[in-house]
Amino acid sequence: MLSQKAEEILELLWVTTQEESDQPMELKNKKYSPDTPEIKELLKLGFVKYDGKNLTLQGEGLKEAESVVRRHRLAERLMADVLDIQENLLEKNACQFEHLIREEVEENVCTLLGHPRECPHGKPIPIGSCCKRNAYEAKSVVLMLCELSPGDRGRVAYLRTGNSQRLQKLLTLGILPGVEVEMLQRFPSFVFRIGHSQMAVDREMAEGIHVRLKGEKRR
Repeated sequence: MLSQKAEEILELLWVTTQEESDQPMELKNKKYSPDTPEIKELLKLGFVKYDGKNLTLQGEGLKEAESVVRRHRLAERLMADVLDIQENLLEKNACQFEHLIREEVEENVCTLLGHPRECPHGKPIPIGSCCKRNAYEAKSVVLMLCELSPGDRGRVAYLRTGNSQRLQKLLTLGILPGVEVEMLQRFPSFVFRIGHSQMAVDREMAEGIHVRLKGEKRR
């Protein structure tokens, strides 16, 4: 497992060389020199290459750096949308939280948030394997709750509200990815069953709940 400082260098390299420019990063300060332990760690793994002046990503290092950036920006999205942390505290907390998110947790967080495409600062979140599966499944079997007919059943695939308050309300109600739902009625509000409980939401809330159907949709 990479050290936290090594991951931070990979993240800096990715942003510098993949988003801000296509030029290698020059090691021109003492904070990041070829003799620092984290640089040596990355060189030993073959994640980076140093030519005496510039540091560049290579091989698996490119993939690992993209993953670090993805975890960081998902952490920001989670803290902004679910934990309601103030924007000026996002960066500091995300830097600490991203190192706790591993591959399995990363997919769960991404699914919970509805496979977001941007962090709270508008920077793109690299696409993960769960995002690709969702794009494939959504073509046929994943629908918004408001599109279901009475009697339709399925499991919540993900939540996508675009609003932290609505998302928090859904989570408080126990509407989480994986729970089973059954649509009961569509008017005057959308009424559905989760377990032994019946719940009612308006259209705006229903549009944020995406359901993976069991069988074909009833007509």
